[in-house]
Amino acid sequence: MTTSAVAITNNLKTALLLGALMGLFIAVGSIWGTAGMITGLLFGGLMNVVSFWFSDRIAIAAMRGKELTPETGGDLLPMVHQLADNAGLPRPRVYLCPHEAPNAFATGRSPKHAAVAFTQGAVRLLSPDELRGVAAHELAHIKNRDTLTSTIAATVSGVLAFLAYWGFWLGLGNNRNANPLVTIGVVLIAAIGAALIKAMISRSREYVADADGARIAGSPQGLMSALQKLDAYSRRIPLQQPNPAQNNLFIIEPLASNARGGNPLTKLFATHPPTEDRLASLRKLT
Repeated sequence: MTTSAVAITNNLKTALLLGALMGLFIAVGSIWGTAGMITGLLFGGLMNVVSFWFSDRIAIAAMRGKELTPETGGDLLPMVHQLADNAGLPRPRVYLCPHEAPNAFATGRSPKHAAVAFTQGAVRLLSPDELRGVAAHELAHIKNRDTLTSTIAATVSGVLAFLAYWGFWLGLGNNRNANPLVTIGVVLIAAIGAALIKAMISRSREYVADADGARIAGSPQGLMSALQKLDAYSRRIPLQQPNPAQNNLFIIEPLASNARGGNPLTKLFATHPPTEDRLASLRKLT
């Protein structure tokens, strides 16, 4: 699939995701009748606006990212900018997040409004060639316009998880006219639907970003080595973040065991393909 075709597909997914968000808010609001549906419609519309325009800022703020400048960026900032030039992209903002768990992610509603973030753990752990591979992977997400879809998915999932929790307790505790089975059913659909939306959006695009990132970097070797290190360390060092719904943003799913033979339910809700499968695909490019 060409880059333009991937971008069109991601734009359609974004529209679908925003529509699903609106529908789920209305469905949950329907527990409280017409007034609840209207409230859900208004709140869903507000969240669509927030998700589209501010989801990147929310993601960066949640990770406590600090923007790098020419004075503070060291070798990392010019390396990312040089790769962006290679890829024909506007130079993104680059952030450093104060977390020991090694990881990285990209965000932004378009290539002109994009950002790439690295944790301190990733910068310490990875060699320059490995960091180059990781940065190229994240730039591939920006080039393919994955970042808007991914960041909105994280925002939607976080909101729906909160909505499910709030709806469960408010519906069962304060609304005697509500059917408890209906209440439980709606909030479960909201929570499970959010998880499945994340999984559907994230998995296949990682293979595309890996392949495109290898081309941007000039070789798959750095990315392959980085994925092996990041996968191993992610199993040992937890990523301290307030919103686990953002897991789909990262190059390696935080605290995820992607090995074969794991729990089928865990695989169902996993936001990334198994790392070994990603490595196998990259080896075909060598």
